[in-house]
Amino acid sequence: MRLSWKWLLGAAVVAVIIVVGVGLLVVQPPRPLIAAAAIEPAVISPNADGVDDITRISYELTRAADVTITFEREDGRAFVFRQDEPRTAGEYSVLFSGVVDGFVEPDETVSGDVLRRLMPDGVYRWTLTAAGESETQTVTGTITLQDGEAALPDIVELTVFPEVFTPNQDGVSDRSAINVGLSQDATLDVFLQQEGGEPIFLPERLETLAADAPSLRRYFDYEGGVDLGADPPADGTYTVVARTQDAVGQQVQRTASLTIQNGGRPLAQIVPQPSGATVVFDVQPYRDAYLTTAEARGELISPPDDPQALSTNAISMAVGDLLVFKLTVENYGDVPIRTAGSPPGTVYDWSQRASTLGEFDESGAWRVGIDCDTAGSVYPWRWRVGTDAELVEQVDPATGETFLYLPAHARVVVWGAVRMSEVEARNPQNCWAGLIHEDVAISQLNDYVGPRRIFLETDASQP
Repeated sequence: MRLSWKWLLGAAVVAVIIVVGVGLLVVQPPRPLIAAAAIEPAVISPNADGVDDITRISYELTRAADVTITFEREDGRAFVFRQDEPRTAGEYSVLFSGVVDGFVEPDETVSGDVLRRLMPDGVYRWTLTAAGESETQTVTGTITLQDGEAALPDIVELTVFPEVFTPNQDGVSDRSAINVGLSQDATLDVFLQQEGGEPIFLPERLETLAADAPSLRRYFDYEGGVDLGADPPADGTYTVVARTQDAVGQQVQRTASLTIQNGGRPLAQIVPQPSGATVVFDVQPYRDAYLTTAEARGELISPPDDPQALSTNAISMAVGDLLVFKLTVENYGDVPIRTAGSPPGTVYDWSQRASTLGEFDESGAWRVGIDCDTAGSVYPWRWRVGTDAELVEQVDPATGETFLYLPAHARVVVWGAVRMSEVEARNPQNCWAGLIHEDVAISQLNDYVGPRRIFLETDASQP
């Protein structure tokens, strides 16, 4: 039986391929996985003096592999510089200053976690291992470290207080103090970390210590960024990370916990009205039953309900009568706002102040205030934002003190009165309302709202 010419041709091609392949193996055998590897110079003094501090590790791979670089000292202890790092074929180089993955000697105590550390002085056997899919190759050599021993930049103290805080400018647990104690001068970063999130770096307080003087105690005052007009991080528990690094490159880290609750920017306003007065002013007669002192509360006045009071006309009133106001406050933010002081409906005499009634400013509290040209102080007469029925009580777990809050997105009416019992140098004068965030701000939106011209009539004066 004669073979087809096609079969003969195919057999010939296969034979040629086999011959060529065998020839290539003889002429050019497979290259090793690590084509070259070296550390030069082989002697360094890693002490950050700028002289012989570093060496260069260089190597070439002919195929993709996972690379591990270790150093073994004379007592057999190994130190890791790279561990199973994936690399493609090609040439690589990296500077090496004797700093490897963190370690602690058996007889020493370190307060923080050592992330990176300088190897002790000595002669080391270095090993570069490349592990491919089906092959592993190792190259070794020696390197000497001298005059390079450095103390660790340890973190001997890390405290966070309080560990649970509410960055919302209500004056209650608004800030958390983070104190860091160092064993020696070093670069320090402090940041918040949550799994899957980006680090949030915290600014350090700049105290009176000279800029060139090292400080072993560092202080971070954290308020969530609310004081700068930013939204705080989302509520939740975060890891506080304090990390140091010295000039050599050694790194030490220590962690603590911090929980954010009820965080947010407080946002409230005196609600502008589409028509009529935003601040309603009216006149009512005074009764002795309204008198309020620090020792005894008087009767509360009712809010003005005369439709004529919605106008913005100037007001003429007799000396000794009550200038009654009414306005609406809205908490348009996502967090409750704290309030304090006299309830709506409280009547002040012109000579009285909130402090006269035993109600002093409270940092973070919101109050409605009334002011006049001749009042003598800023918003001397103040009322809390909401009645007992409209406010929510919250207990501060740190102190056990109870505080009042207007819930988020709530809207309330606030009213009260000032007895215009004295004629000052300016008559008539303007009176107006404001919404005060005590010891924080009186925003432009909430200052000098609804000014009204007020004239006090006496027997000896004419309008």
